Amino acid sequence: MIPVYINSAACISVQDSLNENFFQNLKPENSTQVLKAVEPVYKEFIPPAMIRRMSKTVKMSSVASQYALKEAGIENPDAIIVGTGMGCSQDSEKFLKNVIDNNEEFLTPTFFIQSTHNTVAGQIALGLQCHAYNFTYVNTSSSLEFSFLDAKLQINDGEAENVLVGSTDEQTNRTMELYRLNKTIKKEENLPFDYLNSTTEGVIWGEGASFFVLGKDKTENSYAQLHDIQISGKLDLDETQQFIKNFLAKNNLTENNIDAIILGFSGDAKSDVYYTKAMDLFQNSALLYYKHLSGEFNTASGFSTFMACHILKNQEIPDVMRINDLEKEEIKTILLYNHLGGSDHSLVLLEKV
Repeated sequence: MIPVYINSAACISVQDSLNENFFQNLKPENSTQVLKAVEPVYKEFIPPAMIRRMSKTVKMSSVASQYALKEAGIENPDAIIVGTGMGCSQDSEKFLKNVIDNNEEFLTPTFFIQSTHNTVAGQIALGLQCHAYNFTYVNTSSSLEFSFLDAKLQINDGEAENVLVGSTDEQTNRTMELYRLNKTIKKEENLPFDYLNSTTEGVIWGEGASFFVLGKDKTENSYAQLHDIQISGKLDLDETQQFIKNFLAKNNLTENNIDAIILGFSGDAKSDVYYTKAMDLFQNSALLYYKHLSGEFNTASGFSTFMACHILKNQEIPDVMRINDLEKEEIKTILLYNHLGGSDHSLVLLEKV
């Protein structure tokens, strides 16, 4: 297998993560039901005439992808692969509202055309005039991981040398109302709460877009080697530790070889037990968490991958992410473990370059 490197990383999130000093200014949040992304000034990146027709997720992705390509020094990638859980849900809502308001008659197709999940990858390709492989994965919380797997295969099969991989999800008012009703989002009376010791169900919902350039060649800017990925749709709680052990064994590692593990504690007492179970395995690792910085959403793992890249490159762990106080002389390997509500479990292994 050819080594695959993450040669750039860009993220728009509820933190000011496009700012060079974001690492020192991370602000946790545990008292708001919904967190909004810190958006850039889009007219600096996208022609004003186009901005009007773009949904939030397309705008965030366009800018994040531009940052990622620029950092990697790539003008046109050999493939564009995007993972999203909800796609362009703002335009989906607008289209459905038009259907109802117009009694299913005299509808313009614009919102429908722009509401499809592959709009993001398509718009990025249009902007770059890129006619290469273009694919979108819609696999709830493992959408980014499937995108990484595809990119890895493209590079290993010699189909591509540099692949733009991204993840993106936006919020919409109606969906947030429904999430409040079905208790996906925490009730007001349960706020604030402790992410690591929550006794109530529900999460704080976030949004964002994370983009990476994966390449077969290591560069001066390389953040990490993307060593391996594993995904499981369903997992019983008592299978968690074995799931992780088998993944590490496949890569000739044990839990003692992992310098840091980033867990997706979301504050949902019902599903966070998986992370608690996993945490018990890693007695000699730095234990970290991140959803108090990003909120929970389908592709929140993009934020954790972004953070892991910076931790490996800077050899520094932000105190706000720490669960324990264990210090490592050198951070060589980071394991990312994520799921959404107890489904779609994913493991990503990153190594220092």
